Parts: sequence; structure tokens; C-alpha cells
Amino acid sequence: MNDDGTRLFTIGELAGATGLSVRTIRFWSDEGVLAPAARSPGGYRLYDAAGAARLELIRTLRELGLGLDEVRTVLAGERTVAEVAATHVAALDARIRALKVTRAVLSTVARRGAEAAETTIVNKLARLSAAERQRIIEEFVTETLHGLDTVDPEIQERIRRTTVHLADDPTPEEVDAWVELAEMLQDPEFRALMRRAVEFNAADRRPGEPRGRSLWFARRLVELVAPARERGTDPTGPGADEVLDDLFGDADRAEVLERMTAGFDERVARYRELLAVVNRQPAPPHAEDFAWVVAALRARAGR
Repeated sequence: MNDDGTRLFTIGELAGATGLSVRTIRFWSDEGVLAPAARSPGGYRLYDAAGAARLELIRTLRELGLGLDEVRTVLAGERTVAEVAATHVAALDARIRALKVTRAVLSTVARRGAEAAETTIVNKLARLSAAERQRIIEEFVTETLHGLDTVDPEIQERIRRTTVHLADDPTPEEVDAWVELAEMLQDPEFRALMRRAVEFNAADRRPGEPRGRSLWFARRLVELVAPARERGTDPTGPGADEVLDDLFGDADRAEVLERMTAGFDERVARYRELLAVVNRQPAPPHAEDFAWVVAALRARAGR
């Protein structure tokens, strides 16, 4: 007993009361986070009720993931449990985000049946910072618009506002989409395709023409094509001629097809879909309407 009559406990008694091993309690005592209240005549460490309570706190803090140095700062009153907990919450959040990215990458690799080299690329692309992802987009946009000052200003602004916001906790589908999109953005053939579409826009715009004409045409196309599609009009059949005439007049169909396939090519449509998935936005509207027009023009190519 203590001088004041309170009971003292041996390490073995503390172990029996708490379920901790003698070895663990001795280690914490050796590390200085659980100082004994006294020593027995034989030199054995003895602990009082305050020491037993301290032991429970140490165990709790350790179970929550705190290192012994952090435990010391709490026990010494240098930091509160709340402050340490907040730090660990932030660290755990970061770890959870990293684990979610890892899971998504592994799902992508498994789904693709990727080999070692492709696995490395997928992992690298998925772990790029937001700034690095945006840099890829900005390089693509710069190359697409370089020197084309007569592009419809509305189109220019839309292209320049293109961003990528891959979530901190991406789903496997979002990682898939970002990897495919990043590969597409760095593909010289796709870059040339987008550049050609913008070149057509720049060439078609007459001096003094009001901004937004390209968007007006897109709205007009939807107004004419959507009802035709709803009626079940086959783009390859004769019923499509009236729609094409209303939309393009007597313009050369081969030239129109070249412009339409540049701006609404399957890969361009896929690019827009991928952006929507990565940014967690709705799928681009009216893609079917533009595809219908391209199909109708292709069916008439060479006639």
C-alpha cells in the first residue's frame, strides 16, 4: 500500500485487470509513458489508481493509432486529445482517399487486363495532382486554338473553360474515364481531329458575324432532328432528305459531311462523354441528334 493507505498494483495485477499483457505494460513503463508510483522492497514496479487510469488512457490512444511520442504530448498536457484526434482524422482522411484511388486503379487494371507497362501508366495517370491534370487539358486546348483567332468567341470560351475535376474518392468508372481521356488528349491523331474541327469553325465564320452562330446552328439542328428521330425517321431513308434540306439548304453534302464528321466524330463524342464522367456531370445532351445527321449525310455521300 501507499503511505496514504491506497492500494498499489503490480504489473501482473494491472495485466489481469485490464487484459493487457505484462510485456506491453512493462514496455510502456520502460518508455516513460507509465511511470510507477513506487517500488516494492524487491525492486518491482508498483502502480496506484491514477496509474491504472493512465494505463487505460494510453491503451485508448494507442488503439486510435497514436504513436508513443504523441501519447507523451497528451499525457504531458502539451496537446489535448481533441487536437491530436483532429490531426489523425485529417491523416486518416488522406489515407482513405489514397486507398480509394488504389482500389479504383486496381479495378481499372483488372478490367483492362493490363500488363506491367500499362499498369504503371494507369497508376501514374490516376495519381496526378489536380494541377497536373489541368496542365494536360490546358496544353490540349492551347494546341487546339493556337492561331485561330476567328473561331466563334462562344466556342473559344467553351473550349478554354474545359476543366477536369477527378474526385478525391474516384470510382473505378471515373478512373477508367480519366485514364482513357488522358490518353486521348495526348494522342496526336485526336489532337489533329479536334484542331481540324476548330479550323472549319474559323474558316466558316464571316467578318462581322455575331458571336454564337455555331451554337445557334446546334440548337437549330436539334429542333429539326429530334422530332424526326421521335417519329422513327430512318437517317438512311428518303424521309431524312427534308430534314437535311431544311438544315443545310443547297450546300454541297460532301463538304457538309466533312465538317460534321470533324466536329461530331465518334471520338469527339467519346471525349465529351469522358469529360462528363470524370467531372460527375450529366452526359452531353443531343449526341444522338448529331449522330443521326452524320449517318444521314454518309448515306448520301457520293450520290
